[in-house]
Amino acid sequence: MSKIYIIHENDEWTIHLTKRLEELELPYETWHLDKGIVDLTIEPPNGVFYNRMSASSHTRGHRYAPELAGGVLTWLEHHGRTVFNGTKALNLELSKINQYTALEASGIRTPKTIAAVGKEHIVSAAEKLGKVPFITKHNRAGKGLGVQLFQTIDALKEYVYGSLFEDPVDGITLVQEYIQSPESYITRAEFVGGKYLYAVRVDTSVGFELCPADSCQIGDAFCPVGEEPEVKPKFEIKEDLDEGWIARYEAFLQANNIDVAGIEFIRDSNGEVYTYDVNTNTNYNADAEEKAGKYGMLELAKFLGATLESLKAFN
Repeated sequence: MSKIYIIHENDEWTIHLTKRLEELELPYETWHLDKGIVDLTIEPPNGVFYNRMSASSHTRGHRYAPELAGGVLTWLEHHGRTVFNGTKALNLELSKINQYTALEASGIRTPKTIAAVGKEHIVSAAEKLGKVPFITKHNRAGKGLGVQLFQTIDALKEYVYGSLFEDPVDGITLVQEYIQSPESYITRAEFVGGKYLYAVRVDTSVGFELCPADSCQIGDAFCPVGEEPEVKPKFEIKEDLDEGWIARYEAFLQANNIDVAGIEFIRDSNGEVYTYDVNTNTNYNADAEEKAGKYGMLELAKFLGATLESLKAFN
């Protein structure tokens, strides 16, 4: 029997989707690819395959899960299976260099960025960038991990040559101009089936950890209690994304064979928009969705279910 197959490496992030699939009584199977094989001597099963492999898998002890997933996706595509977020999407998920070049190719502005391998080259990259403040980030990361803000080159040197330096899993560090938002927030636009779903305003006043998944949250730090003053939520769904930007992002996703994604951007004090992250393993914040009455995983489950039904009808 044809079913929906979910390719992943994190049960905590996947259970929210499988619950929705169960609610809709859709057949599914999860492929947890932290370990396994790719048997090129057989054909894959029939069905709909959805890849949600994460660039941050190495932080959960799954260092080679993306490489294994890449092999599986190539195998599936070779046999003509219906794959969402396939090899091209995974290629962008695992490299911000690839993300930025693809965004720029679609006419979407990204922050000025220089990639470097080797501590001395990281410092040289910052000097060449010629902008302060600036940030460093890992080329292959996720969740905003590894992001550091620097006001001076000397501060960077102290970090790079000190004991706190985080070596990126692929060895590539990005040095990037820091885009200052006058209101300390970024926007994350969510897309399912290549179409715009909603936008989330994310408060950045307390740092760069921007993962919206429930397991990434920090307890009740943002929850008002009793008679205490109301605290602004970290994640809040908004309805004010410009139609021109929706069209531009949808065209970018189509050009890069990306079906499900969260695209993050920021506006500077002049209103200029800079896009800096394409997350093809998108998660959704439960509190923000409950308040807005919009549910990303439900829409994703419906999309996968409709595709499965179309596949059955065609066969």
